[in-house]
Amino acid sequence: MQQQKARQILQALIQGVDPTTGEELAAGTVLQRADVLRAMLAGVAALEQSAVRSARRALLPANVGRAWTQEEDLELTRETAAATPIADIATNHGRTLRAIEARLEKLGLMASSERTTRNGFERPPKNSKRA
Repeated sequence: MQQQKARQILQALIQGVDPTTGEELAAGTVLQRADVLRAMLAGVAALEQSAVRSARRALLPANVGRAWTQEEDLELTRETAAATPIADIATNHGRTLRAIEARLEKLGLMASSERTTRNGFERPPKNSKRA
């Protein structure tokens, strides 16, 4: 079941409405108990949080979290030697700027003082270049 559909069903039940027919539910059902309502509200909140997380994840580059390969390291070394802007390298590799800088540092191609991505939640300017 899709999360959006599940959320709509839970919201209808919370409002005391049959999600299929739209008719008001009979008085005295288990759905009117406070603990049941709180549980359904928690379910709706969890579904909304999951949707936000999925939307945010969809904005990340394709290779986020993948292990680096030797071929990628060689390509990274070539791009760095050619003074390719880090933003372009990140795009080419499908990785974040932070991941590229961390890998360059690990490979000894960048000093930690040269990094522009100090905070994982900040993005350097689009045309950021390695010093």
